[in-house]
Amino acid sequence: MTTNADEPQPRPRRRAPAGAAVLREDVTEAIRAAVFEELAAVGYARMSIEGIARRAGVGKTAVYRRWRSKLHLVLDLVSAIAVQGLPAPDTGSLEGDLRLLYEVTSRALRHPVASQILPDLQAEAARNPDIAEALRKALREGQDGVAKGIVAAAETRGDLRPGTDHALALDLISGPLYWRSVVIRSPKLPKGYLGALARATAAALKAL
Repeated sequence: MTTNADEPQPRPRRRAPAGAAVLREDVTEAIRAAVFEELAAVGYARMSIEGIARRAGVGKTAVYRRWRSKLHLVLDLVSAIAVQGLPAPDTGSLEGDLRLLYEVTSRALRHPVASQILPDLQAEAARNPDIAEALRKALREGQDGVAKGIVAAAETRGDLRPGTDHALALDLISGPLYWRSVVIRSPKLPKGYLGALARATAAALKAL
């Protein structure tokens, strides 16, 4: 069979470079889960890439192909928390929205893994400005959008006056539960605490 030299010739199919890295998502998720478990078990200072790989059932190379150090791995995971956020309550009342937010947040903060990881990362944040910034972003921005949504909905309903200080509102909404659950690590919330906290916070917001 002959071909006309003037006719365009089909381009040869390009092949992927030999050994090209294909990062499997199931392996990535296994490593992320292993990091949380390793942090809870041994803390950041004693955590190692070797321990993470062993817990995830992969080789060290699989970890290093995704993150170049344990610091970058932890920073990535902590920063991801801010992106995930919390579900926005929509109960139709300010107090109801706050109560639902507190119930969800309380369960998350009192989870055995979270209750061990957060204090350890806070201690590391005092020595490492990168961790401090990532933790600040995760903790503040993780609730910032939800708190703003609660305040905006309350303003629309007339529960709060227009122009409420959102930064101060976030402090009022998030501070008390975080203080009790993470800072002083109260083993158990008193009966009716979340409902009382929602009522008190709603009253405080209306006073702004």
